[in-house]
Parts: sequence; C-alpha cells; structure tokens
Amino acid sequence: MKRYSRHITLSEVGLIGQLKIAESKVLVIGAGGLGAPLLLYLTAAGVGTIGIVDFDTVSLSNLQRQVLFREQDLDLNKADIAKELLSTRNSELNITSYPVALTTSNALEIIKPYDIVVDCTDNFRTRYLINDACIKLNKPFVFAAIYKFEGQLSVFNYAGGPTYRCLFPTPPKAGEVPNCEEAGVMGVLPGILGTYQANEVLKMILNLGEVLSGKLVSINLLTNQQNSFQFRRNESLVKQVIEEDLSYIELNDCNINA
Repeated sequence: MKRYSRHITLSEVGLIGQLKIAESKVLVIGAGGLGAPLLLYLTAAGVGTIGIVDFDTVSLSNLQRQVLFREQDLDLNKADIAKELLSTRNSELNITSYPVALTTSNALEIIKPYDIVVDCTDNFRTRYLINDACIKLNKPFVFAAIYKFEGQLSVFNYAGGPTYRCLFPTPPKAGEVPNCEEAGVMGVLPGILGTYQANEVLKMILNLGEVLSGKLVSINLLTNQQNSFQFRRNESLVKQVIEEDLSYIELNDCNINA
C-alpha cells in the first residue's frame, strides 16, 4: 500500500488497478536506449512479471543514452545486468532475462507466456519477426523507433487493431535505413519514447484512456512538434502472416541495440 500509494490514490487506478498491474506479464525485447527507461518505469509501477530479451553486451558508447547501465557493467550481457539492477529496485517482481537473440526458432516460445510485448529494437528484421509472432499468438505489442532527433510510437495488434505490417507491409532493403550507430541519436530521445511506451503498457493493463492502436505518433525534439495519422487493419496481410511459417523471415542481423 505504501509503495504504490500514489497509484492507489488515483481514482482511475485504485487498489484493483494496482493488483492488475501486479498480475500482468510484459516482455521487453531490447534493453538499450528505449528499453532502459521503459524497464525502470515498469519496475517502479509494479508490473508483476517482466521478461527481458537482449543478446548484446554493454559498451562504452551505450552509456550516452542507455541510462540503466553503469561503467562497471561494460562487456556484460544487457539482459542479465538489467535483471540484476531492476531486482534491487523492486525485489517483489518476477524478472526473467533471456540473454539470446530473438530468432524464428525461439520467438513463439519466448513471447507466448506474456500478455504484452514491447519492441525496443533497432532492426527491421527483428521488428517484423516480433510483429508476425504477436499476430500468431494474438499478443499486442508497443512499438517505438528513433532516428537522430525524431521518434515514432504506436501500438499494434491490440484488440483486433492494425498490425505493423498494415502500416509497413514489407521491410526496407538491407542498409537502406541507417541505425543509431550509423546516423547518431540525441541521448534524451530514447528516454522520451521509452517512457511513452511504458505509458501505453500501463494504459492497456488498466484499460485507461485511448491506446495508440491504429495511430502513429511522431515526435520531433528540435521543433517540439507532435504529429499523428491513422491507419487501418489489412485483413489479407494478417491472414497471410497467420498462414505462413516464421521461417520465411531471415534474421542474419539481429542487432537490437537501440
């Protein structure tokens, strides 16, 4: 009662809402720039079961934006370190680390036990794999992407809503869109988008407000402008994903270091 008193005091949340948060299971794929603030807020909010998927290790260049990690964590696996650090912030939670790459052979098994999936990756192939696995398992997932000073946010496959492929049917060609390492990124940008992702997760758990399903929001840090546009579910694409085997997605590059 004391730890979550500020939530419980909210009439829209209350004790029943906080119990819903405690009973929820959220899988975070990528513990980098987006995943770090997201994980901190999900842990603080009391999300009962949290899974963390990341095969990568902490590097010095990560510390500019990946606020969960410390200098002493260099060269250690991000998922394992994230679990260790988050457990010291809230020992009541069940936190599981998956220090592996998400692949076509393990995606369904890893995602299946969770209620909500959060995409904190920086790789189109992995993102399409998350989308297609979530379609097959009927799981909603929260999406964010960052580029230099701009970010995008949406929620896919929520309550029969549009999927990632309904917005972007096919992935770009390899090397067509630069990642953070190639283009650079303002350090605070993933913090802002990751916090927005945490907000969407809590809204879904609590059934509060308007979830960003069927709507893509873009944020520009330099102009402080936010724009949004709506899109619809493409049933033929969804049906195709359901009927196809995940093995058609080739994951030669599984970089999820956002």
